[in-house]
Amino acid sequence: MKFLITGANGQLAREFLGALADYQVKALTKDQLDVANMQAVLDVVSSCKPDVILNCSAYNLVDKAENDLDAALLVNADGVKNLASVSRKYHALLVHYSTDYVFDGTKDGFYTEDDLPNPINNYGKSKLAGEKVLLEETDNFLLFRTSWVFGPGKQNFLYKLAEWAKTNRVLRIVYDQLSIPTYTEDIVWITMLAIRNGLKGMYHLTNSGYASRYEAARYILQQLGMDNLVLPVSSEHFPAAAKRPFFSALSNSKLSKELGINIPQWWDGIDRFVRCQVSVNR
Repeated sequence: MKFLITGANGQLAREFLGALADYQVKALTKDQLDVANMQAVLDVVSSCKPDVILNCSAYNLVDKAENDLDAALLVNADGVKNLASVSRKYHALLVHYSTDYVFDGTKDGFYTEDDLPNPINNYGKSKLAGEKVLLEETDNFLLFRTSWVFGPGKQNFLYKLAEWAKTNRVLRIVYDQLSIPTYTEDIVWITMLAIRNGLKGMYHLTNSGYASRYEAARYILQQLGMDNLVLPVSSEHFPAAAKRPFFSALSNSKLSKELGINIPQWWDGIDRFVRCQVSVNR
């Protein structure tokens, strides 16, 4: 199989690059391929003719999107539409990633693929718009909703927490935002397994279990060997432009069942990531 990866500078794209060493891969950064530019997408896909397009490009500045919805829609909706249209033309499978933020967080339980989205911030609205245009443009797709993604890189909660902990003895972390930290390594191997098994459609792809930001922070710091004092506070303690859902954990049972796998717990993903980082830094 030949792969085209968009958003090659992102943490998920970098994880894919490490896992696809034995495949033909063309990975392009935002500067090399603006997915919102239809002609640019058409030129690239017509040239390399990939079997699979992994769309790792995304506008994920949640708070900034509140005042710049158009910028978020350019990447998260228009870009998806372009990729979906061109992938249909060249018979490529399009793999796209969405978010738990398409839900409002008011359900008493895990969200399934059958639950109706109701985003409460512009970022979630832009990602939901991308889901809708994907379904309209092609039926040859895998749409994975995920949450609290972490891996090598700086654009994730784990990295930011570790940096805060270096300069702040006491950390205040919100307790009223709950979801599932999800390791890029697990996203990649499950995505590849789904491709090899010929799955199509929408699935929730997260690690298992759930945690608050506060719980996850305490566990992460413990695994990093840091003894900071971590205090729980409400979201009101950190006024933000965008509202966050209270409980947006996604059920991965549909994907687990269809692939016949047990997806690791979120804390297991953190354990493996920390061990990997320690090994790299030695």
